[in-house]
Amino acid sequence: MINMLQIIIIILGVSFILYTLLGGADFGAGIVETFAGKQGEKTISKAIAPVWEANHVWLILAIVIIFTGFPQVYAAIGLSLHIPLMVVLIGIVLRGSSFAFRHYDALHGTTHKYYTAFFEVSSFITPIFLGITLGAMMLGEISLDNSGNFYEQFIMPWLNVFCLIMGLFSAFLFGYIAAIFLVGEATSSIEQKRYIRLSKIFLLLTFAMGVLIFVAAEIENHHLLNQFFKSGLSVTAFSSVILLIPVIFYLFNHPNIFYLRAAISVQVILIMLGWFAIQFPVLVYEKHGKHLTFYNTQAPYATLYQLLISLFVGLLLIIPSFYFLFKVFKRSNGQHLNQ
Repeated sequence: MINMLQIIIIILGVSFILYTLLGGADFGAGIVETFAGKQGEKTISKAIAPVWEANHVWLILAIVIIFTGFPQVYAAIGLSLHIPLMVVLIGIVLRGSSFAFRHYDALHGTTHKYYTAFFEVSSFITPIFLGITLGAMMLGEISLDNSGNFYEQFIMPWLNVFCLIMGLFSAFLFGYIAAIFLVGEATSSIEQKRYIRLSKIFLLLTFAMGVLIFVAAEIENHHLLNQFFKSGLSVTAFSSVILLIPVIFYLFNHPNIFYLRAAISVQVILIMLGWFAIQFPVLVYEKHGKHLTFYNTQAPYATLYQLLISLFVGLLLIIPSFYFLFKVFKRSNGQHLNQ
């Protein structure tokens, strides 16, 4: 029987998955735009304009769940990782504001170039620092006793090879998601081929970073590979991700937008499930072994009960709204390419 805490954990996990897919596609669109040319800017602006702001709902939902349901985790992350988190927040603000200013820029002069530059750079920097933050939560260099100096307390936990590779993995994964989603938004066969080519490049980069994550973990004395092989779910999930690669390449040559997007969505879900299987039940690995888990940091029963009610009420509003939003703005896309 699933209890109240488990339901909250499931909602938190689904929120992270949806933000990785939808928010990741938005950030990745800015990364892809760097290589897509002028026509790419028009296509990307049209594709993400209706939904980019709404997709942050899933990140906000995840933060609210951690803040309310696991306050000790929120406090530890907010204190020890305040520098990368601040960069993430600045990146989100710069990216959103520059995209909006560029979209409504009537002159399309010099300022348009600045807006574009801010949009593209912040689209790349933000997912890197999201990945760095996640890597710091996994690595185990965070100290909760406040005994070290400033560097040991606030820099060392995230400024290392493992966290940097986690950041690059996140950025390349977001670019991969966006490139595949944009295949269905292209307005010409030439543009479609460009996005397919970029999808292949980002897929290879994502795979390479995924392998390097395990190498870097061993360098940092964090035995992630051992944890991976001990988890049957993780091995199954990551193996399935690899097995889906030939399917995606087949869909590149026999394109169908629905199946292509479904395939990348399944890949992302499996990547997240594989990570959850390795990490669970730990949320933050602590330097001295006092790891923060779902079970030793959960809020009192009364708080979790009220949180669960709020989540159900909120989701009853959010889910139909998202369905209507995507139905209105995304329904017109065709199912097949090269038509």
